Amino acid sequence: MGRIRVGFGFDVHRLVEGRELWLGGIRLEHSCGLLGHSDADVLIHAICDALLGAANLRDIGYHFPDSREEYRGIDSKILLRKTVELIADKGYRVGNVDATVCAERPKLNPHIPAMQACLAELMGVEPDDVSVKATTTEKLGFTGREEGISAYATVLIER
Repeated sequence: MGRIRVGFGFDVHRLVEGRELWLGGIRLEHSCGLLGHSDADVLIHAICDALLGAANLRDIGYHFPDSREEYRGIDSKILLRKTVELIADKGYRVGNVDATVCAERPKLNPHIPAMQACLAELMGVEPDDVSVKATTTEKLGFTGREEGISAYATVLIER
């Protein structure tokens, strides 16, 4: 087995009224939140999938299925901690993360340092090892119409 491995993750959730908006472990003020079985933090979910994929441990739905009541409304920060434990059980630790969130609103740039600090603490790395970028889709597609938010993550894990 290799000393370093790379993984890729993707997630999307629908925006709805009456839910809190959580991204990167941080609660953001917004008129809508993301719909999901958990708190629907798309950024954390994409990172979890990337970490699990890099360690060849399947995906987030396999480990934390939405059919299990214990995960209803769960804080995704707990899922990320558990994911880091799962890869550690295989002898890996997080090297670095590069992630992108696609959303028209709210503007995410002011919140990125807080997201980096939160995610780094959860994964046991330095904030400099966690890149979070924000983009829009120039009003195109479901994100452009503000129907949902998507996130992509690439990770490197190492023994």
